[in-house]
Amino acid sequence: MKDENIARKIVSSLQQCSFANLLEIGAGSGALTKYLLTLPNISFKAVEIDEEKIEFLLSTFPELEKMIIHANFLEMPRPFEGKFAVIGNFPYNISTQIVFKLIEWRSDLECMVGMFQKEVAQRIVTKEGSKKYGVTSVLTQAFFYAEYLFEVSEHCFQPPPKVKSAVIRLRPKTQPLPMKSEESFFRLVKTAFNQRRKTLRNAVQDLFNREVLRQELFGKRAEQLSVEDFAELSFKMNHQ
Repeated sequence: MKDENIARKIVSSLQQCSFANLLEIGAGSGALTKYLLTLPNISFKAVEIDEEKIEFLLSTFPELEKMIIHANFLEMPRPFEGKFAVIGNFPYNISTQIVFKLIEWRSDLECMVGMFQKEVAQRIVTKEGSKKYGVTSVLTQAFFYAEYLFEVSEHCFQPPPKVKSAVIRLRPKTQPLPMKSEESFFRLVKTAFNQRRKTLRNAVQDLFNREVLRQELFGKRAEQLSVEDFAELSFKMNHQ
């Protein structure tokens, strides 16, 4: 990323959250890192998988010496004891998996500001009734407030990618949504969207008894149900 204004804008979107520990995912050539290192009174760590990039980062920012974690983010343990925030220009091929990992870590996550491929960003924040609404939308919004902040032109990168990008922010919900269990909820959502063209009645028939399936709601398709609808529905599922 070569556009300094965008880098600063991403960092200031994060500064609207309060946090003492910060993890940058995919520090790359340090476009964001440069600004993150100047944030006062925080403990900072950056995870990067690419050895050449780590060498570049260390030669450019020697103070990173003890802050870089050479690892695959998807396989690493929690980076801090206690709560932390996350920022990154995420590698687009694993960005959805990054979000799922952050959902797992949500009890410690104070805030996330990330750049995604535009379509993925839209998918995370969109509400029911949209073609883009799916598993990622529901599972993220069950646990986080998701905000679509701004779009980033391909010309802000060198070389320019073939896709547009967008920055979003996630903040944990103060009141968790009541659901039967996380496992039941995840299963219901994934099963419902697995056959999203079918009515719910046909898509999730194995998860409910016949009596429950007669209810009117089951005549809808998965994309018509709100996050709250899914959470509520989880209580009616069969005992597995």
